[in-house]
Amino acid sequence: MKKIFFGLIIGAIVAFPLGINFGKDKPLLSNPFAAKPDIPARVKERTEEMLKDTKEAIHEATKPVRENLKKQ
Repeated sequence: MKKIFFGLIIGAIVAFPLGINFGKDKPLLSNPFAAKPDIPARVKERTEEMLKDTKEAIHEATKPVRENLKKQ
Protein backbone atom coordinates (compact mmCIF):
# COMPACT_ATOMS: atom_id res chain seq x y z
CA MET A 1 0.00 0.00 0.00
CA LYS A 2 2.93 2.32 0.73
CA LYS A 3 4.26 1.77 -2.79
CA ILE A 4 0.97 2.87 -4.33
CA PHE A 5 0.86 6.11 -2.32
CA PHE A 6 4.53 6.76 -3.01
CA GLY A 7 3.92 6.23 -6.73
CA LEU A 8 0.93 8.59 -6.69
CA ILE A 9 2.90 11.30 -4.94
CA ILE A 10 5.88 11.01 -7.30
CA GLY A 11 3.50 10.90 -10.28
CA ALA A 12 1.77 14.09 -9.14
CA ILE A 13 5.09 15.85 -8.61
CA VAL A 14 6.20 14.95 -12.15
CA ALA A 15 2.82 15.53 -13.83
CA PHE A 16 2.19 18.99 -12.37
CA PRO A 17 5.05 20.82 -14.19
CA LEU A 18 4.37 18.83 -17.36
CA GLY A 19 0.74 19.93 -17.27
CA ILE A 20 1.73 23.56 -16.81
CA ASN A 21 4.03 23.40 -19.84
CA PHE A 22 1.39 21.63 -21.89
CA GLY A 23 -1.13 24.34 -21.07
CA LYS A 24 1.29 27.10 -22.04
CA ASP A 25 2.24 25.44 -25.38
CA LYS A 26 5.86 25.12 -24.28
CA PRO A 27 8.21 22.14 -24.58
CA LEU A 28 7.24 19.62 -21.91
CA LEU A 29 10.65 19.36 -20.27
CA SER A 30 11.32 23.12 -20.03
CA ASN A 31 11.15 25.02 -16.75
CA PRO A 32 7.50 26.05 -16.23
CA PHE A 33 8.45 28.79 -13.76
CA ALA A 34 11.34 30.33 -15.76
CA ALA A 35 9.87 33.49 -17.27
CA LYS A 36 6.59 35.28 -17.52
CA PRO A 37 4.74 34.67 -20.77
CA ASP A 38 4.55 37.49 -23.28
CA ILE A 39 0.78 37.77 -23.15
CA PRO A 40 0.33 40.80 -25.46
CA ALA A 41 2.37 39.10 -28.18
CA ARG A 42 0.37 35.88 -27.84
CA VAL A 43 -2.93 37.79 -27.97
CA LYS A 44 -1.81 39.65 -31.09
CA GLU A 45 -0.68 36.42 -32.77
CA ARG A 46 -3.90 34.57 -31.98
CA THR A 47 -6.01 37.57 -33.06
CA GLU A 48 -4.21 37.69 -36.41
CA GLU A 49 -4.85 33.97 -36.90
CA MET A 50 -8.54 34.36 -36.06
CA LEU A 51 -8.85 37.35 -38.41
CA LYS A 52 -7.27 35.38 -41.24
CA ASP A 53 -9.58 32.40 -40.62
CA THR A 54 -12.61 34.69 -40.47
CA LYS A 55 -11.70 36.37 -43.75
CA GLU A 56 -11.32 32.96 -45.41
CA ALA A 57 -14.70 31.81 -44.03
CA ILE A 58 -16.42 34.96 -45.30
CA HIS A 59 -14.75 34.53 -48.68
CA GLU A 60 -15.98 30.95 -48.94
CA ALA A 61 -19.48 31.89 -47.77
CA THR A 62 -19.87 34.62 -50.41
CA LYS A 63 -18.39 32.58 -53.25
CA PRO A 64 -21.78 31.33 -54.60
CA VAL A 65 -23.16 34.89 -54.60
CA ARG A 66 -20.18 36.19 -56.57
CA GLU A 67 -20.51 33.37 -59.10
CA ASN A 68 -24.20 34.19 -59.62
CA LEU A 69 -23.37 37.84 -60.16
CA LYS A 70 -20.80 36.92 -62.82
CA LYS A 71 -23.36 34.82 -64.72
CA GLN A 72 -25.82 37.69 -64.94
